[in-house]
Amino acid sequence: MKVLVIGGGAREHALCRSLSLDPDVTALHCAPGNAGIAEVAELHGVNALDGTAVAELAAGLAADLVIVGPEAPLVAGVADAVRDRGIPVFGPSAQAAELEGSKAFAKDVMAAAAVPTARSYVCTTPAEVDVALDGFGPPYVVKDDGLAAGKGVVVTEDVDEARAHALACDRVVIEEFLDGPEVSLFAVTDGETVVPLQPAQDFKRAYDGDEGPNTGGMGAYSPLPWADPKLVDEVMDTVLQPTVDELRRRGTPFSGLLYAGLAITSRGVRVIEFNARFGDPETQVVLARLKTPLAGLLHAAATGTLAALPPLRWSDGAAVTVVIASHNYPDTPRTGDPIDGLADVAEQDGPKAYVLHAGTKRDEAGAVLSAGGRVLSVTATGSDLTTARQRAYRAVGRISLDGSQHRTDIAAKVADAAAEEEQGA
Repeated sequence: MKVLVIGGGAREHALCRSLSLDPDVTALHCAPGNAGIAEVAELHGVNALDGTAVAELAAGLAADLVIVGPEAPLVAGVADAVRDRGIPVFGPSAQAAELEGSKAFAKDVMAAAAVPTARSYVCTTPAEVDVALDGFGPPYVVKDDGLAAGKGVVVTEDVDEARAHALACDRVVIEEFLDGPEVSLFAVTDGETVVPLQPAQDFKRAYDGDEGPNTGGMGAYSPLPWADPKLVDEVMDTVLQPTVDELRRRGTPFSGLLYAGLAITSRGVRVIEFNARFGDPETQVVLARLKTPLAGLLHAAATGTLAALPPLRWSDGAAVTVVIASHNYPDTPRTGDPIDGLADVAEQDGPKAYVLHAGTKRDEAGAVLSAGGRVLSVTATGSDLTTARQRAYRAVGRISLDGSQHRTDIAAKVADAAAEEEQGA
């Protein structure tokens, strides 16, 4: 199978790494990719948002499968352009991708499918914003209706901050605050059959203790030892399958990766948001635990044959990923700084720990430089979360990037709690 992956972040590096280990993949390509992806795939300088160019590249490579990683190309219709050329593509149509592209559209779909979610108002005027904020009270949850790279949501006790964010958006969704821990659950679907993956939890805030501004995600872990064993089945029955069924009923079937961001509230599971693609950084830990070859799974979704696939196989262990970000992230990050220590991780920690590149590039001399806000995802596996954490942070300690930042508490509380429970048993 010849596979082309579209995108250039750590999510795409995680996808490419898994595909490179799949014996069914005979050729692996990525556009545009990054310095890390170049080690496992052939890179192509194609604009990921240009559906015509992506389709031409896929046809020229005689690709058997195209995987569209980021949300912006999906919303822009890149999967449609590839599908129109008769090439199997993993990723929803532009119409179906509105599930992520518009939070108002997602709320409408959830209402029609009776999917449990937060009460909300869609606002386009200052007066509507004021009514919604007054109606819910603090803490205020304000979401830009469109794509915002994971940074379009403000959760605050300060009504002035909430109002300022709302007025900066053309259209905004203001909703009730959902208490309880958050969970990310991915599902692969061909528009009818839905196959859930293992749940993960990510860390959105920039600093330790969940302080600071929202980011695209500073780390993640899987599995979730504290979660109800029936959680995946419940979400399948009340969220994922009804949503897929509703989109098919509307004539816009969703084929690809349906990502449910969930709150486990005191009143039960509630959907915070949907995404139309693999999440970053949760993908890094979910794929680290997936034993079923990835190419066959995604190809089955792209060709409508998921129902014939055997059950997925998973490792019994755990995975943790820690994001290393540039100076000043999530504000305007500093880029162009050299990254040292990557070879040390590969030599001393692999294959139990490894580095997935997000915002990187090579200079003319071949040195790896920072080229974005989130620069690296250091990922490790282990028999349990404590072991995976130790390996991940040991690898993080080998990497040098001037002015960089990372959280030191990724999966710390849950790993400690799991260890104490095991000792007590």
